[in-house]
Amino acid sequence: MSVTAMLDAVYGVFDERINKYNVYKVETIGDAYMVVSGLPERNGIRHADQIARMALDLLGAVDELTLPQFCTGRLLVRMGINTGPCVAGVVGNKMPRYCLFGDSVNTASRMQTSGEPQRIHITENTKVVLDEIGGYETHFRGYLEVKGKGRMCTYWLSGVSDPLTGTTVSSIIPAM
Repeated sequence: MSVTAMLDAVYGVFDERINKYNVYKVETIGDAYMVVSGLPERNGIRHADQIARMALDLLGAVDELTLPQFCTGRLLVRMGINTGPCVAGVVGNKMPRYCLFGDSVNTASRMQTSGEPQRIHITENTKVVLDEIGGYETHFRGYLEVKGKGRMCTYWLSGVSDPLTGTTVSSIIPAM
């Protein structure tokens, strides 16, 4: 019961924060919180920008979150982002759900599971789009063997610059 109460508190903060972004919360499964941008309404390459900004914001929210009734230590999260095509639709009659399917969804999940606490692990596909948008700080993580994908070039997302001043407004973790 205490784990459920803790997740409810954390997800409540996340649910409130994601309202600032053009994202859609797909589902929570256990301790996983799945969000998409560009679906159900397309938004061009803005999907990567919206997800990246949201992820940086949520890392900041976790740093500010205190849950003394649940844990004495600091809450740590891992985030994974991928950009690519997927299939989406409503599945089921008894309890219909909007679901996402495809390799892109699986790859984002792999980024999360192979990431590190308090870091945002992104694919090269996402980095390319963020570079096109501009203003994002990414750092080469390395080549990883990713289950079902083989060897992948991956990066850490660590911040975004304010377009007016050029100063980094969301630097979470210094480059390693």
